[in-house]
Amino acid sequence: MDFAVKEEQTAILDMTRRFSRERIRPRVREYDREERFPLDLYAEMAQLGLTGGVIPEQYGGAGMDHQTYALMVMEMAETCQAMAAAATWASGVGGVSVLRFGTEEQKQKYLVPLAKGEGPVAFALTETHTGSDVASMKTRAVRDGDDYILNGTKVWISMIESCKWILTFATVDAGAGRKGITAFLLEPDWPGITRTPFKNKVGFRPMETGELVLQDVRVPASNRLGAEGEGFKIAMSSVENGRLGVASRCVGMIRACLNLATEYAQTRTTFGEPIGKRQLVQSKITDMKVAYETARLLVLQTAWQKDQGDRARVNASMAKMYASDALMRAAEDAMQIHGAYGCSDEYDIGRYWRDAKFMQTIEGSNEIHRTLIAEYQLGYR
Repeated sequence: MDFAVKEEQTAILDMTRRFSRERIRPRVREYDREERFPLDLYAEMAQLGLTGGVIPEQYGGAGMDHQTYALMVMEMAETCQAMAAAATWASGVGGVSVLRFGTEEQKQKYLVPLAKGEGPVAFALTETHTGSDVASMKTRAVRDGDDYILNGTKVWISMIESCKWILTFATVDAGAGRKGITAFLLEPDWPGITRTPFKNKVGFRPMETGELVLQDVRVPASNRLGAEGEGFKIAMSSVENGRLGVASRCVGMIRACLNLATEYAQTRTTFGEPIGKRQLVQSKITDMKVAYETARLLVLQTAWQKDQGDRARVNASMAKMYASDALMRAAEDAMQIHGAYGCSDEYDIGRYWRDAKFMQTIEGSNEIHRTLIAEYQLGYR
């Protein structure tokens, strides 16, 4: 495995770095405060080809390998994880699910525009009582001639206000468990669909997270993704890409925490010298540096496996779990180094700290990943 940045990757990363610093950084505090996703910046990303990720060029994507994609996401997440998330929409669970299981008509209608940056997409799986227990979902789909009638509620769905289409899941047979779960592609303006964003969130403020209510929503059978009963398989087959994207965002955020803490420790003076001279502060800086390098290696190893054609399921779980846990520790240490100034949103570190906590929950809680990793090691899976 060679993780050195290649010449062909340098141009993409340099472009991402310039865009992040020149276009995103001057505005990130404003749209984070307002809980508003900057769709105009997303459109600029699309013009630069930063929304296509690993999707093949024939479907509007950039055709990146997974290592280049992960490095690009890291670079953007150092400035803003919400904008980095936008760079993963096509390459994550939404777009990749359509790439792998969609008909040609579905790919042209839904995947191609998303890869070209004509999103967002909403991935609606979670329900109030299920969380990671996908098989017990309550949302129902009943066949009615050439349509399905969907009823149910999904929660904590990102980009619920601005989404151009929604990938959701419902059961056609409540007694069949995971074998009854079926995937559907919805359009947000269809009758019976209600979208309600949650406001005043602690973190992930620009991500338009909210509730999706489906009340007698009529879905053409042509908008079913895959066959009846394949929904669980569809959801699970693309999670490695989703976890790779989340882990990459975490690595970029760890680097931001490290850089912010380093700069503050070098400039903040107490008792006549910079606080960076204090051994306890140095210990925190050391922990952040080691965490960054370790998480980065886990992510790049996962990306390398994906590029070899491996699902990389265990490594994707390890990368996501470790990187998000390491990010939480790094954000806490960086906040402690900033002292009282960490409470002010005039300092960026508070935003990373607020977002860090929820990285431990999205794409499967870290408790779930710990179980999964152990069960593979013990031979139970």
